[in-house]
Amino acid sequence: MKKFTAYEIALSALSCAFCVLFLTLGAYVEILRFTGYLFASASLLLPLAKKSYKGYVLAYIGSSVLGFIFVGGRFFELLPFVMFFGLHPLVNELQLRTKLNTWVACFLKALWFDGTMYVIWRFLFGMESTFPIVDRYILPIILILGTGFFVFYDYTLYKARGAVNEIACRFMK
Repeated sequence: MKKFTAYEIALSALSCAFCVLFLTLGAYVEILRFTGYLFASASLLLPLAKKSYKGYVLAYIGSSVLGFIFVGGRFFELLPFVMFFGLHPLVNELQLRTKLNTWVACFLKALWFDGTMYVIWRFLFGMESTFPIVDRYILPIILILGTGFFVFYDYTLYKARGAVNEIACRFMK
C-alpha cells in the first residue's frame, strides 16, 4: 500500500482548509449559502489534480467534520455538501476514469442532484415555502430547474477541474 507523501498531505490539508472556509462562510452569510457549497466543492479538486484519491477522501471527511464544528453543530447546514457537493468531484473523476458514457453519467448525476434537492426541501424547509404554488409543484420545479442548474454546474465543475489540473501541473511538479 502506497504511503502518503508530505506533498499529498499538504495538498489535502489546503483543500480541506479552503473547503471549511467556504462552508462556514456560506453557513453564516445567508446570501452566500449555495456559493459556499459550490466553492467548497471546487476546492476539493486540489487532491484530485494529483490523482490522490486517499487525499480527496481525507479532505472530504475533514471538511465535513470541521464544517460541522465551525457551523455550531447545525448538521442540516452541511447536508447539501455531505450528500452531493462534496462527493460530486470524485464522481466526475471516476466517470472520466471508467470512461462512462457522458449522457448516461449526466442523467444519473442529475437524478442524484434532484434527489438531494428534494431531501433538502423536505427536511430543511419542512416541505413548506412562502409560495403555495411552489409547494404544490415542487417535483416538476426540481426536475426542470434543478436539472437545468445541475447541467450548468456540472459543466462548470469540469472546466474548473481543467483549470485546477493545469495550475497544479505548473506549480507542483
